[in-house]
Amino acid sequence: MSAPAIRIAGVRKRYGQLKALDGIDLEVQQGEFFGLLGPNGAGKTTLISALAGLTRVDEGELAVMGHDVVADYRQARRKLGVVPQELVFDPFFSVREALRLQSGYFGIRRNDTWIDEILASLDLAHKADANMRMLSGGMKRRVLVAQALVHRPPVIVLDEPTAGVDVELRQGLWQFIRRLNRDGHTIVLTTHYLEEAQTLCNRIAMLKAGRVVALDTTDNLLARFASRVLRVRLSAPVGLDFLPGARDAGHGWVEIPFESYGEVEDMLSRIRLTGGQVEDMVLGEPDLEKVFMGVMHEA
Repeated sequence: MSAPAIRIAGVRKRYGQLKALDGIDLEVQQGEFFGLLGPNGAGKTTLISALAGLTRVDEGELAVMGHDVVADYRQARRKLGVVPQELVFDPFFSVREALRLQSGYFGIRRNDTWIDEILASLDLAHKADANMRMLSGGMKRRVLVAQALVHRPPVIVLDEPTAGVDVELRQGLWQFIRRLNRDGHTIVLTTHYLEEAQTLCNRIAMLKAGRVVALDTTDNLLARFASRVLRVRLSAPVGLDFLPGARDAGHGWVEIPFESYGEVEDMLSRIRLTGGQVEDMVLGEPDLEKVFMGVMHEA
């Protein structure tokens, strides 16, 4: 059986009295698109820094593609590409020079064919010879993604990759990342844009105060914590006793929870039979934001 892409076992990290990581156990399988979510201060960036060997944990073990990040640091780092949250760049190099330099850190020479492919995929080809300090924030973030990919790592960690990126750039970036995932790369994403995580990630872990407080497939989390809701605006008030779980949402709106779409026709029929007339109607789908708030409240 092949090793998991990422294995985290019993990991703890303190900064003085603060428990940044408080007993994290987690495995990400090869080929997954995995979400790592949590509020600020939950421990996400500390965990990523530990995986990259930038932070030494107090207890526990971390491995990338079976390589321990301490005992076998060189191989573990070769298998990992990290896109950091901060915009870190050298202002004295062009985009292409920065990518060549990054290749050199991994002992890779004559890498221009792959660099050209990355630049084209990230819509950076026209900026290849531009100085890094002349780029917009969104373009700099794309270069950080390119730097994480120059050594063709099987595991890619994206720490808030679309922060400050406009909608068009964001769509192009996700198109490329999805392609990498289809080609077999394991993707780990942290983001505050929960709709991105809901759309992209097959499985999600939620962290709070250095602990994993939820870990499941995206579909299971949505089914567990969020229900579908039919919202109707009525021309005149009607009694709600005949609609189980219905509540008055104000301004003529009524919210009615349901499990399957087959129930909607029956609910609308009941409203008509009581003399109610529907002026407007909205179907509310489960969303990860409600799940996230529910999990954090329970935790």
